[in-house]
Amino acid sequence: MKPVTVKGTRDFSPLQMRRRQYIFETISRVYRRHGYQPIETPAMETLSSLMGKYGEEGDKLLFKILNSGDFMSKASDVLVGEDMQDSGRLSRALLPKLSEKGLRYDLTVPFARFVVQHQGELSMPFKRYQIQPVWRADRPQKGRYREFYQCDADVVGSDSLLNEAELVQMIDEVFAALGIRVQVRINNRKVLFGIAQTAGCPEKMTDITVAIDKWDKIGEEGVREELASRGIGAGVVRKLLPVLHLQGDAVQKARELREYLKESPVGLKGVDELETIFSLARQMDVQADCQLDLTLARGLNYYTGAIFEVKALDVPMGSICGGGRYDDLTGLFGLKGVSGVGISFGADRIYDVLNDLELYPESLQSGTQVLFVNFGEKEQAWTFAPAAALRREGVCVEIYPSAAKLQKQFSYADNLHVPFVALIGEKEHESGVIVVKDMKTGEQKVVRPEALLAAVMPR
Repeated sequence: MKPVTVKGTRDFSPLQMRRRQYIFETISRVYRRHGYQPIETPAMETLSSLMGKYGEEGDKLLFKILNSGDFMSKASDVLVGEDMQDSGRLSRALLPKLSEKGLRYDLTVPFARFVVQHQGELSMPFKRYQIQPVWRADRPQKGRYREFYQCDADVVGSDSLLNEAELVQMIDEVFAALGIRVQVRINNRKVLFGIAQTAGCPEKMTDITVAIDKWDKIGEEGVREELASRGIGAGVVRKLLPVLHLQGDAVQKARELREYLKESPVGLKGVDELETIFSLARQMDVQADCQLDLTLARGLNYYTGAIFEVKALDVPMGSICGGGRYDDLTGLFGLKGVSGVGISFGADRIYDVLNDLELYPESLQSGTQVLFVNFGEKEQAWTFAPAAALRREGVCVEIYPSAAKLQKQFSYADNLHVPFVALIGEKEHESGVIVVKDMKTGEQKVVRPEALLAAVMPR
């Protein structure tokens, strides 16, 4: 049988891994500069921790893991005792017998569980970052995978809006470092609740947010149809749509929102929060294009305040970063009153954007920076000291493992895009020098060992 990868997953070559690590390291560097600390959590969580945290759509995309042992005998007991005609009730009764664990859907809910479980060890506010894979039983397409990495940063134990502004600043720094032009879209769930309240159907808040969050994908007409399918009447839709069409910058939209939401204290509080975040971002000299986007809803149920989404401006791609404020996510695990806010970079989509725009540094073409040619056992020994000296300076060095023909060794360097080849033969050893060949230009230099570093890492 021909070997294949599971649909929606991928293998990564050495070049691809160097590029991915470049993304991870760029993001991690920014996180650390802002005081965030690394943690890891298991790939598996209990289904009781995961279910109900991501909304109706999210729960459908959870990968569930079959219990070990004779789980079918336990399931058969349920089949005997349940109404076979009620499929929903039967599914709910069967699930704990068949599966008690699932692969994590994101890193935020596991983080909330981590905070509750380790609360006695943490100093609040606690700022963490986490770069690990997550899994979703989604339909694979460009930019959407079943297994992918998230690069999260969250701060819990503080409700200061300075945290939100700092996250926007971090988004700006990461994408500036990667060379990607982006637009940062910002909204607030309190504003969305205020809109639903003003339109006369606050009880339909979840249905409204799920529908309008698809605005980019299905357009206004599609959103109208989605709202209708969720039992939201035409009169309510007529009240909703005008506010979603507000034009202008954040200051202008906030002014008009205040008028629209004047009867909704919750909605007005959301406007206050948005104005503060945009003001702080300006004071922090954030360079990215930041927009107040009232169609941004983010369907995850745990968001309660500001929400963020980032789009690349030069490549058609879905969100490449997102996040928001959650006031009581830890309350789901028994710890009330711990507010948090966070963002997550979609490393796989960022990888695709960098590929499309060809923005990777040329230095990532090769993992090895210098290859020492092997002329034989005696000459091989002469390469050990200079190779070790370069490695101590952080240069990636290989010594070819056998005295193969010179052409074969040079072809090896070419195939791996190694920028420099170093040669120490009998003549060079006697003269106390090393020949360095630039594989791109073909230029050769003769240098003393103490000048080798400067020759292969020109300033």
